[in-house]
Amino acid sequence: MDYVTPKEVAGNMMNAAVNKASLPVKDLLIRSILSGALLAISVTLAYAAVTQTKIPLTGAIVFPVGFVIIVILGLELVTGSFSLVPLAYFEKKIGAGVMLKNLFWVFTGNLIGSLLYAFLYWAATSEMGTSTNPGAIEQMLIAVSEKKTTGYAQHGAAGLLSAFIKAILCNWMVCMGVVMAMTSKSTLGKLLAAGIPIFIFFALGYEHAVVNMFVIPAGMLFGAKVSVGDWWLYNQLIVTAGNIIGGLLFTGMAIYYTYGKQKDGNLSSLQQAA
Repeated sequence: MDYVTPKEVAGNMMNAAVNKASLPVKDLLIRSILSGALLAISVTLAYAAVTQTKIPLTGAIVFPVGFVIIVILGLELVTGSFSLVPLAYFEKKIGAGVMLKNLFWVFTGNLIGSLLYAFLYWAATSEMGTSTNPGAIEQMLIAVSEKKTTGYAQHGAAGLLSAFIKAILCNWMVCMGVVMAMTSKSTLGKLLAAGIPIFIFFALGYEHAVVNMFVIPAGMLFGAKVSVGDWWLYNQLIVTAGNIIGGLLFTGMAIYYTYGKQKDGNLSSLQQAA
C-alpha cells in the first residue's frame, strides 16, 4: 500500500535528520539556495493570483507548488530542518556542533536563494530600475513588506509578540507538511499530503522566515519604506525564533516522541481503536 504508518514516519523523521546532518556544506548550500528561490517564486505566483482575482484565498491555493517541489526533490529548507535535525541531537546521534553547522548553512543558503530571486525579479519587472510604475504584484510586495516590519513596530511589544506567535503557528503547519509528505510513497500522495498544511499557513497569513527573506527585501527594492534594520529587528530574527519553537515543539518532538518511542503492539491497539 501507498500509506506509511505514523510509527514508520517517526523512523523516517530520524533517518532524514541524520542524513541532513551528514550532508557536506556544498550540498547544503546548493539545495538550500534552490529552496529559497523556489519558495520566492511561489510567493510571486501567489501574489499574481491574488492581484488578478482579488480573492486572497487563491494565493494560498497556488502557493504550495514551490514547497512540494522542494519536498519531492529532497532540497533543504531551514524551517523544515528546525523540526528534524535537533531530534538527532536529542537522541545523541549527532553533536551540537553538527546540528548548528547544518542549520547555519541551510539558513544562509535559503537567504542567498531568496535574495537572488528578489534581485532577478526586480531586474526583470522594473527593467533594472528604469521603470517607475510598479505593477500590482510589486505594489503588493511593497505593502506586505511594510506591514511585516514597521507595521508590527508601530504596535510596540504587542506587535512583535504577534509576529512571534504567528511564526510559531506558521512552522507548526510547515513542518507538518514536511512530516505529512512522509506518509505516502507515491509522488501524487506526497504532493497532496504536503500541500494541505502549507495551504493552511499561507491562507491564515502566518509568518515564515524563508518567505520573508524574499518578500521584505523585494519590497525594499521596489521602494518600500523599510530599512535593513527594520527587516531584521522587527521581523526576521523574531520570526526565525518563532519558527524554531513551532516546528520543533509542535511537530518534530510531538510526532517523534509519541510514535517513535512507541512499541508496535501499542500502535496496533491504537489503530484498531480508531
